[in-house]
Amino acid sequence: MSRQTFDPIGLRAQNLGCDRGGHPVFRGVDFVLSAGEAMILRGDNGAGKTSLLRLIAGLCPITEGELHLREMEHGWKSRDASGLIAWQGHEDAHKSALSVRENLRFWARLHPDELNIEAALDRVGIAALADNQAAQLSAGQKRRLALARLLIQNKPLWLLDEPTAALDAKAATMSEDLIAGHLRAGGIAIIATHSAFAPKGKVSALNLVAAP
Repeated sequence: MSRQTFDPIGLRAQNLGCDRGGHPVFRGVDFVLSAGEAMILRGDNGAGKTSLLRLIAGLCPITEGELHLREMEHGWKSRDASGLIAWQGHEDAHKSALSVRENLRFWARLHPDELNIEAALDRVGIAALADNQAAQLSAGQKRRLALARLLIQNKPLWLLDEPTAALDAKAATMSEDLIAGHLRAGGIAIIATHSAFAPKGKVSALNLVAAP
């Protein structure tokens, strides 16, 4: 369904700061992630978990500090990582009038590779709903479709905002397994969550505190 392994990458933040509406959200964020590693973002509401994900994705500007990317063995560079990112945010980003399969075909055209849409649907447990309109899915099924989209995009850096929202315990475990498989393939995952989320592998935690 996807490539066996990703080319090695790394992500490093040094003294990162972010503002929203002219007010500081967080300051002094540091971390280093290498291929096969995940980081869990924790913190109270308003601490900046989603803002940090958006900053890494290039959707909001860096106020302070630097974000560096390392590809292969070419050293750290300050550059846009958006071409390496698959994003799962609060909104599922599905086209309601399209079927489940058609939604994934749309994303597959944007990210051409050797992909198997049916295998992705089977992996997240909604293969039987492939011909249903996305509008007909339950909240949990929509989140499963969003997870299938991550597989279809086949990118090494996953940014996940509350990936287990609306998922039952079985589906949450499936989500953890998907992330563990992504790490084994040499990917990186950064996950903002309030839940007791614990994918297997090399996983660190970053507790964000809102700037005063």
